[in-house]
Amino acid sequence: MVHVIDIDDPADTRLDDFRDLNSSDRRPDLPEGKGLVIAEGVLVAQRLLASRFEPISLLGVDRRLSELADDLEGVDVPFYRTSADVMAEVVGFHLNRGVLAAAHRPPPLELQEVLRGARTVAVLEGVNDHENIGSMFRNAAGLGVDAVLFGGSTADPLYRRAVRVSMGHVLRVPFARVPEWPRGLHVLRDNGFQLISLTPNPSAVTLAEAMTGDKVALLLGAEGRACRSTRCATPMCARGSRWRREPIH
Repeated sequence: MVHVIDIDDPADTRLDDFRDLNSSDRRPDLPEGKGLVIAEGVLVAQRLLASRFEPISLLGVDRRLSELADDLEGVDVPFYRTSADVMAEVVGFHLNRGVLAAAHRPPPLELQEVLRGARTVAVLEGVNDHENIGSMFRNAAGLGVDAVLFGGSTADPLYRRAVRVSMGHVLRVPFARVPEWPRGLHVLRDNGFQLISLTPNPSAVTLAEAMTGDKVALLLGAEGRACRSTRCATPMCARGSRWRREPIH
């Protein structure tokens, strides 16, 4: 059962997992970086609590505690109950969502583990904006994509802003990194995936025309420039295609 602990001192060290969330030491790739997964808001906290991610603690106002009561059944972590003003002083900015949840990062999933049973995967390359990463996971969940894979120079999908923009779907949709990018794309071909590189080029065929099998890997690059390594990947791709806003029958 969750342990409710009332705190009114923003300097309380028990709140350190939530302190200065915009600070650079939150990054896992820096020496002594915390690298914790932070979920903002009731919906994202609910999805974290229902995921494979192990929660450490929650920080929030009393109203959010009531809204999360059912989700916290059987969860043996502290809920630090405080005011909105104390939360703002702790995290470093005003947080109108009223609740935060912190979790450990689990070991990364292996590529073969993520591909097992998948039919549609999105492969991201060069997407280094955390909000774009989050929106891609949100769209992947809505469109029934089974997994998201990362190529070179792709931002951390578990950074706080990416988790928030994804509405928590980054905690639900499996993801893994493709080793030895872009040569590692052969693993997808070996697992029966047709590789299709998406492009804004209006002369490219449509996605519906390009798809020939029941397992497809869609390669997407950063906004405006498509995949930087398209030339490297093209020998392994069926073709480049554009995505019209129309149903695929």
